[in-house]
Amino acid sequence: MTLQDQSQTLGESTYEQLRRMIVSGELSAGTRLQEKPFADRLGVSRTPVREAIARLVSEGLVTRAQGGVPVVNKVSISEIIEILHVRRLLECETARQAATGHAPVEVLLSLRARTEQLLQRGRSSISEHADLDEEFHITIARIAGSKLLADLVQNLKQKTRIFDKGFIPDRFEPGLNEHIEILDAILARDPARAEAGMRRHLDNVRESILASIHRLY
Repeated sequence: MTLQDQSQTLGESTYEQLRRMIVSGELSAGTRLQEKPFADRLGVSRTPVREAIARLVSEGLVTRAQGGVPVVNKVSISEIIEILHVRRLLECETARQAATGHAPVEVLLSLRARTEQLLQRGRSSISEHADLDEEFHITIARIAGSKLLADLVQNLKQKTRIFDKGFIPDRFEPGLNEHIEILDAILARDPARAEAGMRRHLDNVRESILASIHRLY
């Protein structure tokens, strides 16, 4: 492996670690991302941390506070409602497109099997459930064939996860069953059914998040 490859691998690893810490809620909104403390914490130099922060800023997960200090961004209620609306527009299309193309059957079957296993085991850890949920949505977006669309879905999904911390208890079983329904529609090459399933799924997510907001406020 060349020095350039090692640098790219280290930079990607640093970015993924910081991203996961933000998405999981380990780094809460408003946390200052100072280069040296995080470089020491992750066991890297300041350069990959600086590059990772710049990437997170471009994705909207981090913002620059007064004086240019990077801080973890806060997702507001109004923003999450807008995000869910845009996700509905984008992901209904990705589900339709995924069902019309040559989707990799082995990838879909693997995702379906892991979803079934999670259902059979019952309530999982927050991170395990959230990771599989994120993989489901991003995989379908990638299968749809547009990198731009997949990148948009991934960014919006991450922001949704920051807001709900990746887990709404009453959505565990219904959500996984809806995932299976959508995967089955894609495997059956049924675009209309896949689109309808994704629309129903995201509408249910929106209703659950709004109900959670109402309980809190």
